[in-house]
Amino acid sequence: MNPRVKKVFVSSDYKLSLLFTSGEHGVYDCSGLLEFGVFKELKNKAYFSQAEVVDGTVVWPHEQDICPDTLYLESAKEKASLTKNSS
Repeated sequence: MNPRVKKVFVSSDYKLSLLFTSGEHGVYDCSGLLEFGVFKELKNKAYFSQAEVVDGTVVWPHEQDICPDTLYLESAKEKASLTKNSS
């Protein structure tokens, strides 16, 4: 089983910065979904920004979600931390 999403941070360019339960970080680009079915609603940036983690995946208020395996396997993995570091 692939790691699940622990935290999500939303960007204004329809990307999700993800922290997985494995400690890995990744970025998933949602822009390719915006023309399909229930995902069209995500074009509204205010709505897109309401993404949250529920049961290890990313969901929105009107029940859109993305499979956690898809988020893990198709995200660009990063080494940098997603949280702000204080100096």
